[in-house]
Amino acid sequence: MKLSNLKVGQEAKVLSLDVKNKEIRRHLLDMGLTKGVVVKIKKKAPMGDPIDIELRDYELCIGKSDLKNVEVEVIK
Repeated sequence: MKLSNLKVGQEAKVLSLDVKNKEIRRHLLDMGLTKGVVVKIKKKAPMGDPIDIELRDYELCIGKSDLKNVEVEVIK
């Protein structure tokens, strides 16, 4: 499942980052979105973009287009 498809309140473990653009991939990794990390969808903007996620005890607001490339396994 893709991270962008999760609903508010769901938690998932990151399995892989399928990002072709090296700069975007590096940016996501630098923000802590790495394989094995647990993320939780906190909230979504009214139109569904951007999405606010929680990981490693902090929150990030990331565009839906970037999250479409993150493969996850739903935990809750």
